[in-house]
Amino acid sequence: MILRELQALLADIYDVPVAHDVCDFLVTDLAYFPGVVSGRRNDEQLLVACDGDELSLGLYLDAQVLERLSIADPINELNAGNLADCWTALEGVSHFHYLSYHAGYDRDVSRLELETQAEIDKYIVTLSLLQRQSPEHFPLELHRILFANTQVDSSLPAARAVLYRHANECAARYCRRLESLLRRRAEAARQEAAAELRRLYRLSGTSKQTQLSRCA
Repeated sequence: MILRELQALLADIYDVPVAHDVCDFLVTDLAYFPGVVSGRRNDEQLLVACDGDELSLGLYLDAQVLERLSIADPINELNAGNLADCWTALEGVSHFHYLSYHAGYDRDVSRLELETQAEIDKYIVTLSLLQRQSPEHFPLELHRILFANTQVDSSLPAARAVLYRHANECAARYCRRLESLLRRRAEAARQEAAAELRRLYRLSGTSKQTQLSRCA
């Protein structure tokens, strides 16, 4: 399934093993969770519940998104027709994988961290898939499409909109720095980028925000 393949890509990029299969936590019908979701409905949402020290997770993805991805699999061919659905699914997998990883170390994770990491994951996974298809081509347009062309939904509450803009800006700066390494053909530069990605993934809280702020 596409979600499992996306999770495997993240696990490989960050050298973080899959402790929990995202497909075991997949929800495609929110009718089973009355009262959990209020207000605006999204195609993707991480469902989180805490009871003392126990953390319960679920990943909601719209069934139609998954159906379209099963027909036009971005792992085999990523293109303009399936890019938006791929990013929707990837965002959910990113949230799930990141939160479950840090929960294993009893670390708190903020919404800003989740959203920033998801934007970084979209960039690096998309880049990886595109370069599989065309190894000799570096997609310089990717950074612009993902970051400069992204608009925050005007119907969102002001505080949420500010958070998404901040996450986008932090990720954009960080990925621009990564791009300067990844565009090089030298293996040492690519190894440096991989080490940087893995180092950042393991940080949380103020340590992560401090690291990201250095890219400004």
